[in-house]
Amino acid sequence: MKPIDLFEDLRGNSYPGRSLIIGQSQDGKHAVTAYFIMGRSVNSRNRIFVLEGENMRTQAHDPALLTDPSLVIYYPVRTFPGGLIVTNGDQTDTIADFITAHPDCPVSGAFTQALLTRTFEPDPPIYTPRISGLIDYKSGGAYWLSILKSTGGDPAAAQRQFFAYEPMAGLGHFIHTYRCDGDPVPSFEGEPKAVALSGDIDSFTDTLWESIHEDNKVSLFVRYVEVETGKSETRVVNKNQ
Repeated sequence: MKPIDLFEDLRGNSYPGRSLIIGQSQDGKHAVTAYFIMGRSVNSRNRIFVLEGENMRTQAHDPALLTDPSLVIYYPVRTFPGGLIVTNGDQTDTIADFITAHPDCPVSGAFTQALLTRTFEPDPPIYTPRISGLIDYKSGGAYWLSILKSTGGDPAAAQRQFFAYEPMAGLGHFIHTYRCDGDPVPSFEGEPKAVALSGDIDSFTDTLWESIHEDNKVSLFVRYVEVETGKSETRVVNKNQ
């Protein structure tokens, strides 16, 4: 299947929600990770991304406007020796803790086993999916994606789906929490979307940010890691800064 144009896909969707992209740069040298958040409510829009070394957390832009931190304040990005975890919630910590506690377990197995203990977010009637990704630089940039979602909006039944990818130059996979805008917003369906990746970190970051719906976009994180050397570059864009 031919990869779709990531930027065109975003321009045609006003609310994919929290979204992540993992893949390999067009030159085949860099592992690419991107994560962005969107919001319709004051609480959701009142956020910024803050780097802490190689990790990243969300933070209230205006603490006085923060009403419920439980699903909006978390670490979307955590690193581990030889890899990176990116998610849309506190399952980042669940995965990182499992990897630390099981050093002999392959990281793909740790990723899966950790997420089997979690489910979708407790925010009826939406039951927002939890989306997660892991990239293993030691294996040349192989990566895994997952979505934990309710079955047809039924809180009594969860689906836990996992996808594994070997890297290919210029190819990434894109998954997001919501299919589109709505009331309530419908959950993402199907496999992660195959998308074409091109450009260096700055051109990719700029075009990605410009493609996200102006009213609903909140923050964006992009990291390029040179697989051979481990050298990384990171860009963070916050609408509130």
